[in-house]
Amino acid sequence: MTISFISLVESINKAYRLIKPRREDLDFFKVNFSKLLERIDEKESEENVKGHLADFLKSTYYDPNHLIATKGRADLVIHLEKDAKSHVGVLLEVKKPSNKHDMVTKDNLNAKAMHELILYFLRERVNHKNISLTHLVITNIYEWFVFDASLFERVFAKNTQLQKAYREWEAGQKVSVKTELFYNEIARPFLHDLQEEMTFTHVDIREYLKYLQGNKEKDDNKLIPLYKFFSPVNLLKLPFINDSNSLDTGFFKELLHIIGLEEVKDGSRKIIQRLPVTKRQPASLIENTINMLEVDEVLRKVPAKFLNPNSA
Repeated sequence: MTISFISLVESINKAYRLIKPRREDLDFFKVNFSKLLERIDEKESEENVKGHLADFLKSTYYDPNHLIATKGRADLVIHLEKDAKSHVGVLLEVKKPSNKHDMVTKDNLNAKAMHELILYFLRERVNHKNISLTHLVITNIYEWFVFDASLFERVFAKNTQLQKAYREWEAGQKVSVKTELFYNEIARPFLHDLQEEMTFTHVDIREYLKYLQGNKEKDDNKLIPLYKFFSPVNLLKLPFINDSNSLDTGFFKELLHIIGLEEVKDGSRKIIQRLPVTKRQPASLIENTINMLEVDEVLRKVPAKFLNPNSA
């Protein structure tokens, strides 16, 4: 197995990177994220850590549109919609910060946390036929290892040897149905012999603490990628209004106003036309242009065939 990293910024949609968050949203994130870090006690159980993480994600980003809950043995899942019947988009394996033995590292993915995540993935993908997964995550709150679901699909779901071993274990055709057998006798050897490249985003949020505690604009700018990292747009790969294929409604209306146009309904379609006489503004682009053309008699110099489309 070879390992390669994607930086936090590189992992975020290029168009989404360009969007500046609202001041109130960023401030809300800072307050909630600070609360999360304050509540983490390394001596507490993983259930405790998991609960605080779920509270942070829900209150900052996902409530009420996306359900965050446990599912089966999976620590946390983020659903694509607000009810439990909707598909799971994100699978999370959560470890407490002090559990270094089971946690993956940047140099070693062959640890229990990864074995567990592979099992959750196969159950979701094979048993539940879920083709809507977007990301798989391992975290101990401080470190985040985020894998694109397409990688797991290619490396694990498409591997016939792993699929066969998993199905046999799931059907009780191995010497034990305990998860430890899957982890130690199936997942661990598979990863040990794996020849594929494992690419993932690695984030250590401790690198951002100094910006979280700062109050200058440059500190906030450093936090914007982290704010976007946890968002539904990133983790669930949701479309957003400022994508390259869409146009912000407010900006569009302001643009029409500046030009001197309006959007009106014409039956079942919408058309853009010049403002009616009573609404026209002399300073608008189109009125100013028409005025200049009339004053300078510029149109008199234009050949008639260009002014009258019906002329020969």
